Amino acid sequence: MFEMAADYAKYNSEFEVIGGYLSPVSDSYRKAGLASAEHRLAMTKIATEQSSTWLDVDPWEASQKEYQPTAIVLDHFEHEVNVVQEGIATADGGRKPVRIVLLAGADLIQTMSTPGVWSQDDLDHILGKYGVFIVERTGTDIDDALATLTPWRHNIWVIPQLIQNDVSSTKIRLFLRREMSVRRLIRYQYIEEHKLYEDDGASSSILEKGKDPQAKPADGGSTPK
Repeated sequence: MFEMAADYAKYNSEFEVIGGYLSPVSDSYRKAGLASAEHRLAMTKIATEQSSTWLDVDPWEASQKEYQPTAIVLDHFEHEVNVVQEGIATADGGRKPVRIVLLAGADLIQTMSTPGVWSQDDLDHILGKYGVFIVERTGTDIDDALATLTPWRHNIWVIPQLIQNDVSSTKIRLFLRREMSVRRLIRYQYIEEHKLYEDDGASSSILEKGKDPQAKPADGGSTPK
């Protein structure tokens, strides 16, 4: 996704991509079948270290005891990059702020267009202040989703999938639970070593990402990225 976004930004926008961060959600997300934050951090670090010179993993979100809404996580990056680090160095020896933008799959933008899933304040904060790059996904009607997000359409960039790739984390977990091979789809060694995704985690309660912060999870735990 990041490489596709970088190519799109290079040839179809005025952005210059400086870097990218993966931010795994914390264990308090409570999604059925989700591996622990410790394992997901390890896997994302392996992926970035072995395949990229410009991507990194930020552990802040994964380390939080309570679930952090997407808007808060973006604020975290804005603070760390533009306040703590004072942006990036310029050729004349100065520094300047950078633009923080969310990168997501088409399934996320579809949930944003579904009434009651995201609060209006969060949508305005995420799409109005930061904006989002959306990568097309097979089976998702982006045009329908965008039709209800017209106030922020100028801040939404849709990246076409020039080479169709229908691999998703959900499908990988399903294959593993069914003891089907995923060796040609992902780097499998870490998953195999730690015996991840061997059960469906059906007993876990699910806290939908982006839901209204007032909505309580089924087990009465912490509320909401």
